[in-house]
Amino acid sequence: MPAVALDGDPVPADGALPAAALAEAGTRPFGVYVHVPFCATRCGYCDFNTYTAAELGNGASRSSYADQAVQEVRLARRVLGGAEIPVRTVFFGGGTPTLLPPGDLGRVLRAVRDEFGLAEGAEITTEANPETVDQAALERLRAEGFTRISFGMQSARTHVLALLDRTHTPGRAQQCVAWARAAGFEHVNLDLIYGTPGETDDDWRASLHAAIATGADHVSAYSLIVEEGTRLGARVRRGELPEPDDDVLADRYLLADRMLSDAGFDWYEVSNWARGPAARSAHNNLYWTGGDWWGIGPGAHSHVGGTRWWNVKHPAAYAGRLAEGASPGQAREILDADQRRFERVLLELRLAEGIPLELLAPDGRRAAARAVADGLLAAGPHTRGRAVLTTRGRLLADAVVRELT
Repeated sequence: MPAVALDGDPVPADGALPAAALAEAGTRPFGVYVHVPFCATRCGYCDFNTYTAAELGNGASRSSYADQAVQEVRLARRVLGGAEIPVRTVFFGGGTPTLLPPGDLGRVLRAVRDEFGLAEGAEITTEANPETVDQAALERLRAEGFTRISFGMQSARTHVLALLDRTHTPGRAQQCVAWARAAGFEHVNLDLIYGTPGETDDDWRASLHAAIATGADHVSAYSLIVEEGTRLGARVRRGELPEPDDDVLADRYLLADRMLSDAGFDWYEVSNWARGPAARSAHNNLYWTGGDWWGIGPGAHSHVGGTRWWNVKHPAAYAGRLAEGASPGQAREILDADQRRFERVLLELRLAEGIPLELLAPDGRRAAARAVADGLLAAGPHTRGRAVLTTRGRLLADAVVRELT
C-alpha cells in the first residue's frame, strides 16, 4: 500500500486494537500482506522501504527473516482473538520476495494458514524480479501453494531498463512467464512503467507488444513518478534528465489502454487490465474496496475496522521489537466516518464499477454532474446511479476525486 505520514498515536506494546475495530473484524474480506524488504541492488527510481545487504547493518538478515515474519503472524492471531477470519488473499511484496528461498516464503504462508485458515480458492501471490527465479524455483513456489505471480518487467528495451537501474535483461520476463505457466501458476501479472526519460512511443509500443505476447493474463502499467530522495530524483533535479511530460504520459496511457483492449484485456482499475474477472488481483481489490488486512514486516501497513497502523521501518528495529515480545507497530490512527468515506471515494472511483452517487455529499453530487458535462464521468442508464470514470476521466482521476470530495 502507499506510504502515509508516520505521525499518529503510539501502538500499544502488545499491539491491542480498539474495541470498535475488533468488533468489525471478520465482517469484511481479510487479507495478509507480507513485506520482504530485501533487494540485490537499489533501483534509481524506487523509494520503497527496501535494503541491500550493505544497508542492513547488525540485527537483521535474510536468513532469519522468515522466523520473524512467522512471529508477527502469531501476534496478529493473538491481537484479533478468536474471531473466525479466514484469509482470502496473501500477497508477498517488496523489495524482492524471491531473494528468499521458496521454502522460507512457504513457511510464512503455512503460518498464515495454520493461524487463520485460508478461504476456499484463496489467492496467494508473490512478486518476483525476473533475474531471481528460474524454472525450478517457480515449480517450488507453486508446490508451496502460490497461485499467482507478478513479474517486474518494466520495459522490453535495454536502454530504458538501464536508466531505471533494472538488472534483468530484455526477454527474461517473457521466459519467466513461460516457466510460471509450465509450473502451473493460475495467473501471471507483468508490471510495466511508462514515461522513463529517453523512452519513445516505439519503445513503449514494443514493451506492450512483448507483454501481450507472453500470454500473461494481467498487466499493470504505471507512469514513472520521480520521487524525492532517489537517484533518479537527484538527476532530474540537477537537470541531467527531464521531468516526465504530462501530455506524453497521457498519450502512453491511451496507447496502453488501446493495445491491451485490442488484445482481449479489460481495464478494471485505472492502472490495471485483466483477461476476464478471474484474472483480476483479488488482493489489490481488497484494498480498493475497503477490506481489512494485516501487513507483516518492516514498514508494512495494516487496516482493521477503521484503525490503520504501520510498523517500524528498519529490519533491525523490527527484529528487535519481536525479540522483546512486543508489537513492531510504530504508530496508528483511527479513521472517523468522514475519513473512511473519503478513502472509499478515493479508491473505489478508480474502479471500472465506480461509486454510488449516494455516497457523495450534496456538493459532491453537484460536482459529479459537472464532471459528466465535462466528459470526465460517464452518462446514461448503464451507469445505474453510479459515478463512473470515462477514459478521459481516468487520465484526471485524482482531480475528479478532489472535486467530488
